[in-house]
Amino acid sequence: MAATQGPYAIHGAAPGSTGPGSAGSGSTRAESTRAESTGARSRELGQLDWLPLTDDELRGILGRGDPGGLGREPVVTWRSSRPMSAAALVRHGDAAVFVKRHHLGVRTPGQLTAEHAFAGHLRERDLPVPAVVRLPDGESVLRRGEYCYEVHQVADGTDLYREAATWSPYASLGHAYAAGAALGRLHLAAADFRLEARPPAVLMNSSQVITAPDPLQAAGELVGQRPALAAYLAGRHWEDHFDAIVSPLIADAAPALAALPSQWGHGDWHPSNLTWTSAAPDARVAGIFDFGLANRTSAVHDLALALERAVVSWPGLHQGGTADADPTAAAFLLDGYQTVRPLTEAEAAALPLVLPVAHVEYALSEIDYFTSVAVSSGDADLAYEYLIGHAWWFTQPPGAALLGFLAGHLRRAPVPLQIAVT
Repeated sequence: MAATQGPYAIHGAAPGSTGPGSAGSGSTRAESTRAESTGARSRELGQLDWLPLTDDELRGILGRGDPGGLGREPVVTWRSSRPMSAAALVRHGDAAVFVKRHHLGVRTPGQLTAEHAFAGHLRERDLPVPAVVRLPDGESVLRRGEYCYEVHQVADGTDLYREAATWSPYASLGHAYAAGAALGRLHLAAADFRLEARPPAVLMNSSQVITAPDPLQAAGELVGQRPALAAYLAGRHWEDHFDAIVSPLIADAAPALAALPSQWGHGDWHPSNLTWTSAAPDARVAGIFDFGLANRTSAVHDLALALERAVVSWPGLHQGGTADADPTAAAFLLDGYQTVRPLTEAEAAALPLVLPVAHVEYALSEIDYFTSVAVSSGDADLAYEYLIGHAWWFTQPPGAALLGFLAGHLRRAPVPLQIAVT
């Protein structure tokens, strides 16, 4: 099992330290073993790539005093178990905030500023997106050494899926329906957000490769700009695999993709990036957060990602077995979406074609993360399996059956949710 080594391990300095080998709570690198063969992006929660936020860091970000003037220092009340950044809920005076630290190899202040602008746009249009907190210098991002920090208000509602692993399904069909409706509202609100697409980067979603005239060439150019990614892929015959499995799927989707208008989407729509009005099976979405993968793609691409994240049991495939689809959950999510934002005829035709390749750019960026930032050959292998294996699954009977089901379902009118579901 591979141990992750973040940049602070490579360079010998931890966040908040004064240099290589400095003493203190932040001077030891986070070292964790991975669960074998659990699949890219489905590692056990708590197996962190980054050291936890320290009290000294929080005082530096939020200030030593509290907003009420009573001299209370920031106190961590919960630490996130998500592995690819360090995050925590923090009590600051009488308020609670969500604080997140990124290495500059993952997110720059400029990249975070774009995420904050999109979140602010949605909030202005009455979506339940937590506000970004302005820091003492008046900016929404604070840079300290090779790290940067962001602070958000806490989302309303109940964080039902806080401890759910990636690829977890919705707990009820009612949740799938509510999540689809909330995504439809997000796409309506995002339609007039004018910022151009963010360029490909580590842990970044996009559709640059799958919309290119020559996708293999576009992927090769992207890989060529990232030395560690290129070195890893050089030993995997990746171009042969891509050309044999991924390229034909992109070619099938290309005409439909070309007809889709571009717009920003969430990029990582799954149950644990939402909060809920209650724990009941008919609960509604109360909050939307984590815009780290948001980018300009298309509504169909974003909807495809929402399906890919929650209606296929990918960990079974990663463990050498099979992956099963839940077409009923997919139908409920789509019906919820279309009661708010009906798909056009072109979008409905495109969705089953885009779904098998919607993950391509992010999968490449995840391999990049595990070869250049949180270096782990084992996790890079799992991310490569994500890139090729997920596309391959859609060419097999279970994946083809899901695509056929979606195509048929989208030819029918969506069904409003009128009764309690479980």
